[in-house]
Amino acid sequence: MTKDDVLSGQVLLIDKPLHWTSFQAVNKLRWEIRQAFNIKKIKVGHAGTLDPLATGLLVICTGKMTKQINIFQGQVKEYTGTFVLGSTTPSYDLETEIDQTYPTEHISEALIHETTKQFIGDIEQYPPVFSAIKKDGKRLYEFARAGETVEIKSRTVHISEFEITSINGNSVEFRVVCSKGTYIRSLANDFGKALNSGAHLSVLRRTKIGDFSVDDAVTPEKFIEQLASE
Repeated sequence: MTKDDVLSGQVLLIDKPLHWTSFQAVNKLRWEIRQAFNIKKIKVGHAGTLDPLATGLLVICTGKMTKQINIFQGQVKEYTGTFVLGSTTPSYDLETEIDQTYPTEHISEALIHETTKQFIGDIEQYPPVFSAIKKDGKRLYEFARAGETVEIKSRTVHISEFEITSINGNSVEFRVVCSKGTYIRSLANDFGKALNSGAHLSVLRRTKIGDFSVDDAVTPEKFIEQLASE
């Protein structure tokens, strides 16, 4: 990669580490690129946020390729992860503590597999109250953290594939292929309700965005190493 490459536009596939925000990843790469090529100003952006507790594919664009971000954001995404049955959290994941527990004795493996069928196709989904969606100029998580209740409208999302890949007690591993705007945390919560129990998301990894795969991505550290060697 050369200075001209970066300025004319590159698509970088980054495997985001756990606990990093997408914003941190973009800032880190922007700073490293500026240092490596002695560039004062360079546009860098990502095509779809990943929560800090999620890992996996971030599509990061530089220079003129940032104009393609909206196109990449709109593409189909694939995720893998784990639902934990029998308990819920306010954030629908491990960002917050378990607030309620539910019976799971009635849940069989057959019922888990059968229940996925309810979520195939167009579904109505409520985004988590702990999310970055804006309402009245504030992020929803700002209301949530302040203990304020706020009305959230549902949105239509599309799930084309929902596969259970492993069941180990109350831990259910899955693979989902879905449209832009789908919250896997909300899917976990709704899946628990559909099982007449509760559930929350404990692991999430984004594996694909359109034709881009995490198999072709590198960690931020590896990317920085490659920059230094060029």
